[in-house]
Amino acid sequence: MTLVKQTAIATDQAPAAIGPYSQAVRAGDFIYISGQLPINPAVGAIEAEDAAGQAAQAIDNLEAILREAGHSLANIVKATVFLTDIADFAAVNQVYAARFTSDPKPARAAFQVSALPAGAAVEIEAVAYVG
Repeated sequence: MTLVKQTAIATDQAPAAIGPYSQAVRAGDFIYISGQLPINPAVGAIEAEDAAGQAAQAIDNLEAILREAGHSLANIVKATVFLTDIADFAAVNQVYAARFTSDPKPARAAFQVSALPAGAAVEIEAVAYVG
């Protein structure tokens, strides 16, 4: 059995992994981006206090990782949004809609979780097609 070649993608323009995982991995024609917390990589901390601001930073981090690989948010085909409060869904959705402007929009799931690392209110992971 032949395994698909896997290549780690990393950039200092997004927060470093806070555990034993890669920021992203390219496998074949796909890039699998680990969940991005709303950490501003320039300061190493979460600055935004509201979910909308945190969503914007998480998307900035996704974009930085894709840019490192020579791609953009337009390559994302699937995203998962984790929220610590589902009441923030509408605010996060507004930010998400403003940033994901290509058609078709990525497939997406969003749901509430009991907690996220670093006390974040939002985390977003994604899969991008780059073939």
